Amino acid sequence: MNTEATAVQTAPGVGDSASFERHLSLSALPESWKNWKKEYWEKYEELPFPRTRDEHWRFASRIDFDLSGFQLAEDASDDTIEEVLSRSNLVAERSGQIVFVDNQLVSEEAIPEELAARGVVFLPLAEAVTKHPELVERYLFQESTDLGSDKFHALHNAYSESGYLLYVPDNVEIDAPFAVYHWHAAPGAALFPHILVVGGRNSRFSVVDAQQSLFEDRTGFSCAVGNVFAEDGAKIYRRTIQNFNNRMVSFQLDTNNVDRDTAVRGINLNLGSRRARFENEVRINGAGADVKLYSLTVAENDQEFDQRTLQIHNAPNAVSDLLYKNALMDHSRTIFSGLIKVAKDAQQTDAYQTNRNLLLNDTAQANSLPGLEIEANDVKCSHGATTGQLDRDELFYFLQRGIPKRIAQQLMVFGFFEEVIEQFDNEELEENLRGLIQAKFEKKQLDAVTPKMETT
Repeated sequence: MNTEATAVQTAPGVGDSASFERHLSLSALPESWKNWKKEYWEKYEELPFPRTRDEHWRFASRIDFDLSGFQLAEDASDDTIEEVLSRSNLVAERSGQIVFVDNQLVSEEAIPEELAARGVVFLPLAEAVTKHPELVERYLFQESTDLGSDKFHALHNAYSESGYLLYVPDNVEIDAPFAVYHWHAAPGAALFPHILVVGGRNSRFSVVDAQQSLFEDRTGFSCAVGNVFAEDGAKIYRRTIQNFNNRMVSFQLDTNNVDRDTAVRGINLNLGSRRARFENEVRINGAGADVKLYSLTVAENDQEFDQRTLQIHNAPNAVSDLLYKNALMDHSRTIFSGLIKVAKDAQQTDAYQTNRNLLLNDTAQANSLPGLEIEANDVKCSHGATTGQLDRDELFYFLQRGIPKRIAQQLMVFGFFEEVIEQFDNEELEENLRGLIQAKFEKKQLDAVTPKMETT
């Protein structure tokens, strides 16, 4: 008997007040956090659902999220936990690892004693709030979104208890990355992971966030929020992999707050979800900051990936550089809408924004809306977007040598992606990510040759 089929509570969906009240009554969090939750729930109820005529939702499909179909899940079974732990293996050499299944903490790997002795904190949020309340209260819920998903941001803050705090103090440098896995398992489960990454002055470290589904045929909803805070001179590398199944609806709402002379890298691989929205906001508040944002997306069937970015320069002599690459198959769609804003006093800003789209089928659709809003007069700013198909001569070259079309497309897509894959800056992780991309192509090939079962 498959016990997972009944893993989700038979309760109203997460958009219903009865569901929120039940969640709050079962929560063991401090009263201060519960009060925050109540405030955000009230905000969620007050805010309207976004509409396609809203500027931040331009080109998106009809907004038809029925949250009644998504509920908080019961604790995962032992078999499920065993399976996800065996598959949480993107990074073998690491400084610590945390694994969640449907918001439930199932594994917490202690960091090395030498890091703990130097003040490094890497804990689930629910544990950090009791052991390091001053850190949590300083950073938790201090960020908002300016890119259109206010209602979903409020919903996240009302429900979120899972997630983690990673804090690296001043002058601490760490080579091996921290790894965190957020798994979806139960049918209809709603996930609300919250990520807090804080780098003290002149710190250096990296973190890998992986969002994955254990089963291919189960619906779910994920609304994740990630906040990065980089103090003067910090060097932070955050790598995010979104590989949910194609029946998920997912949101990733990120902000990056960077101070003087920082180096921040945000690198994303997007493969899964039926509909995925990714918002990424950068606020440069200190001179000399250097921020680079990269993203890779492989879209197939009727997937839609909605990407919204905002690069805000509030300080002079800083650099931000964004490169988003999308490869689209079948009837899939991508939307890229990005804006660079340069304040009046942010002179000698270098800011760039590039979106490149590769269409593997004539029926795929890529929409690009890059933009600039500049108040300073001594800047270097540019934006650009390109959309094209595979080079026919190169494809013909592969086909003439007996290479099947899908394999040839895959090889050409890897060539298109390689300059971004290399930015993950970890050979083991790069190889595993190439494997995930290849697996998506191979599954596509298998689906194409496997006859559909007729039902009566």
